[in-house]
Amino acid sequence: MSLAGRVALVTGGGRGIGRAISLALAEDGADVAVNYRRDEEAAHQAVADIQALGRRASAYAASIDSLDEDRAMVEAVLKDFGHIDILVNNAGIASRGQSVADTDPAEMERVVRTHAFGPHYLCKLVVPGMRERPRGDIIFISSAATHSLAANGAPYNMGKAAMEALAQTLYKEERPHGIHVNVVAPGLVETDMGVRLAKATMGVKDIHELDRRMPFGRVCQPGDVADVVRYLVSERAGYLTGQRIYVDGGGNIWS
Repeated sequence: MSLAGRVALVTGGGRGIGRAISLALAEDGADVAVNYRRDEEAAHQAVADIQALGRRASAYAASIDSLDEDRAMVEAVLKDFGHIDILVNNAGIASRGQSVADTDPAEMERVVRTHAFGPHYLCKLVVPGMRERPRGDIIFISSAATHSLAANGAPYNMGKAAMEALAQTLYKEERPHGIHVNVVAPGLVETDMGVRLAKATMGVKDIHELDRRMPFGRVCQPGDVADVVRYLVSERAGYLTGQRIYVDGGGNIWS
């Protein structure tokens, strides 16, 4: 599944799922632009690990919900790498788990802007150049939350649902230009955010207390998500676009 000669921009690429995706794409031959918002140390460690694999990599600070910061980042990536073939819209934040009646409107706006506005800005910025490449891929990291739309999570549900609406619109627009657009929707994953979620909603101190209750006897790992992404952007998925793949072990089949 060689990605040699291709350049990937991964938002939130220094930690958790984003880091796993960045490294997986590098293992398959891509050069990687690692976006981060605050954790500069993690981003530069991811860059060092990618470079240790023999690939080019650089870190770029940008809050993806800012069009100006996104534009500056994309311009910098293009200057450094020459082109962008793969965009992974991974960066995300959680909502506070409150009812609609109790949610601060500022929180709702912040979460939706991160999950929906940011990816829209980045697609707008990278698609024109991607159309000139032999192949383009845009991956949206959504969530199994769009399947359940559970209570006390409206900002997150809204943000991810809007993200998926963007993806479903974009694939129809860009298929004639050779750009593949797909959605990857994980369930609970062992990341910093996943650990906090498990503590807050399931009352566990160690997320692995949930292993025996999870599909295949373990909590989903970032690498499980990365493996789906690396397949979708490869030639083996050359006839796939407009797909949403849940990475949740099949969900709760006993309910």
